[in-house]
Amino acid sequence: MLHNLTTIRQSRWILLISWLAFSVASNAQDVPTYQTPPKALADLVTMPPTPTVRMSSKGDMMLIIEQPTVTTIDELSQPELKLAGLRLNPANNGPSRVFYITGLKLKNLTDKEAKPIAGLPAKPQLSFIQWSPDQTKVAFANSTDTQIEFYIVEVATATAKKVGSLALNATLGAPFQWLPDSKALIVKAVPAGRGPAPQLSRVPAGPTTQENVKGSRGQAPTFQDLLKNPVDEQQFAYYTTAQVVRMGLDGVATNIGPAGIILSAEPSPDGQYVMIETVHTPFSYLVPVRRFPIKTEVYAVGGSLVKTLNDSPLQESVPYSRDGVATGPRDFNWRADTPASIYYTVAQDNGDPKTKADIRDKVFLIDAPFSAQPKEIYAAQFRFETFDWGNESMALATERWWQNRKTITKTVNPTNWQTATLFDRSYEDRYTNPGQPDTKHNQYGREVLNLLPNNEILMVNGQGSSPEGDRPFVSLLNLKTKQTRELWRSTAPLFERPIAVLDAAKQVILTTQETTEESPNYFVRNLKARIAPVQVTFFPHPYPQLKGIQKKQLRYKRTDGVELTAMLYLPAGYKKEQGPLPTFLWAYPAEFKSKDAASQISGSPYQFGWNRPFWGAAAFVTMGYAILDNASIPIVGEGDKEPNDTYVEQLVSSAKAAIDEGVRLGVVDSSRVGVGGHSYGAFMTANLLTHSKLFKGGIARSGAYNRTLTPFGFQNEQRSYWQAPDVYNNMSPFMNADKMKTPLLLVHGEADNNTGTFPIQSERYYNALKGFGATTRLVFMPYESHHYDAKESLLHMLWEMNGWLDKYVKNPTAAGQANKAGKLGSGK
Repeated sequence: MLHNLTTIRQSRWILLISWLAFSVASNAQDVPTYQTPPKALADLVTMPPTPTVRMSSKGDMMLIIEQPTVTTIDELSQPELKLAGLRLNPANNGPSRVFYITGLKLKNLTDKEAKPIAGLPAKPQLSFIQWSPDQTKVAFANSTDTQIEFYIVEVATATAKKVGSLALNATLGAPFQWLPDSKALIVKAVPAGRGPAPQLSRVPAGPTTQENVKGSRGQAPTFQDLLKNPVDEQQFAYYTTAQVVRMGLDGVATNIGPAGIILSAEPSPDGQYVMIETVHTPFSYLVPVRRFPIKTEVYAVGGSLVKTLNDSPLQESVPYSRDGVATGPRDFNWRADTPASIYYTVAQDNGDPKTKADIRDKVFLIDAPFSAQPKEIYAAQFRFETFDWGNESMALATERWWQNRKTITKTVNPTNWQTATLFDRSYEDRYTNPGQPDTKHNQYGREVLNLLPNNEILMVNGQGSSPEGDRPFVSLLNLKTKQTRELWRSTAPLFERPIAVLDAAKQVILTTQETTEESPNYFVRNLKARIAPVQVTFFPHPYPQLKGIQKKQLRYKRTDGVELTAMLYLPAGYKKEQGPLPTFLWAYPAEFKSKDAASQISGSPYQFGWNRPFWGAAAFVTMGYAILDNASIPIVGEGDKEPNDTYVEQLVSSAKAAIDEGVRLGVVDSSRVGVGGHSYGAFMTANLLTHSKLFKGGIARSGAYNRTLTPFGFQNEQRSYWQAPDVYNNMSPFMNADKMKTPLLLVHGEADNNTGTFPIQSERYYNALKGFGATTRLVFMPYESHHYDAKESLLHMLWEMNGWLDKYVKNPTAAGQANKAGKLGSGK
């Protein structure tokens, strides 16, 4: 008896020691430095990505753009200001967290090799690349530690040079825009003699106050990085203030109007005027800069004020809805096909979608010299979205209404503004998406419809959703008869995507071709000649270590009949005779108003599929897992029903259907499945672990878990907390923390600025889970925002994810024994 007791005690001590070792490895203080995952995962972060391409409008020259895979934590930790919804670099008056371009090359499509551009800065940090209207030059900005410089590339010689000495101000967007003659640009510059930055005192002058007048409603989303006090206001005004100038290619600059907080400065198509939008006080602590008061003015390019078009008030009370907009005139734009005409939109329902109205928006036009009264040119049944201008007799207008997922496209005759409906469809219905109309540069260098004889136009669809999966296509549409003729469509075993129309009349297009084993490269395809396409780039496989990975698109149904898809990845050389594998499911829920739309097939089994493979789940196929990637998680609410009323039931049913399909195929071990997601996918993960027993572990990155912290709606939920408290509470993992029994890893960017996903969401949820004894771990990534950019952060993220999956999914029995030992050792 004594011997048995001793043996039991020894066994308990052994288990306790094992548990303590595991506990130390899981403690928040055990990893003081960044860690690196196994080489197979780490290599995916450090490999340079395939370059991207930007074509000239003439279709003869290709600008090849090179970027690093990731930035570094040193670059990410540079000084940063978070003001009015912006993130600014105070050292150089630009945005912070820019993913810079590090190399440029030029390639004529008839040449075999690309030419590196000479004269680039020694340590290039390039951004805001723009072809000139005549396509003979390329402009770009280069960021240094102290300012943003302006450069021009001469295409003929493939040579870059710095122009002028002005420091650009890019805090509020692109700091320059070409004039139509390609000999000068409109530039936003740091004002000369601006003086030193405000001296900030740690001693406040008084309390910070906000006040709401009775009856004024400000149901804003949970924006982040807002102004908080008068000191923030001073800094915001100082760093965003810019001077608009006309600058020639010799660097000589002429001021246009006074310095101010310049939101935008857009030249007219003919280059004679500049429309300037200036932000002014009163600022807000509730909404970001684009809802501050904005004055819209037209200046002559020589510098004098021509016309004040509008001065919009502070917009704190915009209805919180996808269809909610500001009251008063909004969205001022130049008409692209005339010398100098401005159009803008005015809501007819006070911007409130709950107000009944036959006409939601009206569009008005005013021509230079802007002295006449604006004339009404279009009345929209839904929210007006945009014009695609063509010529004096043809334009396209698009309207959209989120509540019923409808979109309407109409032909418009600008001579009399008569309209005819071209498309009236649900934008959820991907199978009927006609694509985007082909455009060309007109005499002003502006994009307009590329209209062919007989009122025909090429329609380009880069996704091409179909019952056979995504099959991009090009078709010919007659704008008068509305008849469509398909000219070409991607066919198996390739996935080919149209990128640009090089010659509409001859039907010559630029495409990318890829397969599951070959990364995308560019080809010239002649749709009329029906000859083999000509390859023009030869980019190598960016991740050769992933060759041989097996990939299959799965199609299956959940219990209510909705058809679902997932991309299955299996390790190289794996055969199902070896037995089912531990599995990692990765997803992001999507809402639909119809089961038919939710059931449509998405994705293609022929795509390369390795764009930033380290970001989701696919990388873990190298660790011996079966991966169910981008598994469909549709949340459907047909008719008057709201999708989120049955969110949990549909969520669990979709996940179970994916696992069951993998089990049916003999490749998924249902007793060893993990789940993960980012942002709304993290919210999904926490709910799946809370409300089902399908998974052994979960990974939730940068999520929101307490929906009372987003009380005026979240994702696509338009009801407020006070209208649907049960929905908010039932969908909030925080409110159901006592039900969590499955290990959950929480990862969050310490500087997350995404609407709703405050870092405190993960912090409070972790504390709640810990309070109920759940197995959980919280990892904050220093300096990272909603998505993680630094190499060190991404490597550490993969290390955390791999360790968690290994402990709780691949080896759940060992993890369970360790947890049991902990309870024995603590007397529980």
